[in-house]
Amino acid sequence: MVLSNFQKFILFCCAISVISAVILLYFFPVGGAIDLALIQPWMDQFGHFIYRDNYYLVQWNHKYLKNILILGYLSFLFLWLASFKVEKLKAYRWTYGYMFWVSILSTGLIGLLKSQSQHACPWNMTQATPTGFVWGFTAQNGHCFPGGHASTGFALLTGFFVYRLISKKYAYLFLSLGLALGFIMGWGQMMRGAHFLSHNLWTAWIIFSLNVVLYAVFYKKFQQYAQ
Repeated sequence: MVLSNFQKFILFCCAISVISAVILLYFFPVGGAIDLALIQPWMDQFGHFIYRDNYYLVQWNHKYLKNILILGYLSFLFLWLASFKVEKLKAYRWTYGYMFWVSILSTGLIGLLKSQSQHACPWNMTQATPTGFVWGFTAQNGHCFPGGHASTGFALLTGFFVYRLISKKYAYLFLSLGLALGFIMGWGQMMRGAHFLSHNLWTAWIIFSLNVVLYAVFYKKFQQYAQ
């Protein structure tokens, strides 16, 4: 049986999802050796996160960058709504609407999972001792997995699927921006003690996998608009 390009692409994406999930489960367990090694440099000897209230991480990474991206997503909502009135935008209605709604669904799903999570944030898991600190992995403060802030950046991965058939240039631009901004935003939160690296890696995995499923479901629609 000869597979179509679409089938090959979906199988390739599914393989990436499966392989990356296995890697995450076995090499990046939440609070595992890699998580602890990478978060250690941002802590003092008593387990306090020295950059927790850092102005640039709090204001620029956590607030301003997130707000800029939200404005970007809202611009697609505006264009989608405008396409019902502006004739020259009508041809791109599906693209604008899909980009906005799937991006929102991606961040919303992460927010929902985070709200039900029992995983505590790293800054709530350290217990100071007279000579240093220990990790308290029984902390039940919760609501810290997966990484909600990083999802705002990783949601740009939606653009890769939106523009894949229309413009390879834009598709890979969104792919690059989504990965870069997601990791930058997630790393900043890791420096503050809000998340482990694994939190953000799972965020990327969930959003990518969701996009693969939705792309497979709506592929014929994408084909129609790509013609």
